[in-house]
Amino acid sequence: MCIIFFKFDPRPVSKNAYRLILAANRDESYHRPSKLADFWGDNNDILSGELVTHFLTSDMDSLSYLKKVSTEGHLYNGFNLIAADLSTAKGDVVCYYGNRGEPEPIVLTPGTYGLSNALLETPWRKLCFGKQLFMEVVEQSEALPKDTLVTHLLDVLNNEEAQLPDPAIEDQGQEYVQPILSKYAAVCVRCATYGTRTNTIILVDADGHVTFTERSMLDKDTSYWETNTYEFTLQS
Repeated sequence: MCIIFFKFDPRPVSKNAYRLILAANRDESYHRPSKLADFWGDNNDILSGELVTHFLTSDMDSLSYLKKVSTEGHLYNGFNLIAADLSTAKGDVVCYYGNRGEPEPIVLTPGTYGLSNALLETPWRKLCFGKQLFMEVVEQSEALPKDTLVTHLLDVLNNEEAQLPDPAIEDQGQEYVQPILSKYAAVCVRCATYGTRTNTIILVDADGHVTFTERSMLDKDTSYWETNTYEFTLQS
């Protein structure tokens, strides 16, 4: 039941505006082994967690890679992929593919988007609610100190207000979700053994400077968290 909100503007008019603002929650079993996001060994070109390794290590652009993935999409359970080429020189491109939607990936137009355990922009109440909170923070982003912006975005990701009733979630989860629907229907999922384990914030400013902040639960303890921040500049 992960969730992600992002706004991108490849050519912001204001020097203080961000080309990309992304806020995401990773939800899964607290007991599943995982690693914090980090640079890969001696390879300082890749900062990531566990997934999408093929795209990160390939020379393919985002649309070409998603087109390749889409040819095999029918072989897998439901998934969504967002891939981006962020280039100060060429301009930013963000693409999306969901293997339960259209057969071909799409290039997204600049704007604000939300995604959870359905296709992009599926209007679940929790997604619409969280997206509205996200947009309210984004509207202030040019005037806020960066640390304050990150704090406000983390507040959005940790909102536990259940957005009910929501027939769409009930439909998709059927009897599995029913007993804990009020937990799944919030931006931040908090159940006894499953829920939001990681908050991720990515900011890319007009000059291509990246701030990557990850707040992660440690030792399967919902009261014990560690926050790490990385800063670097995109290669042009």
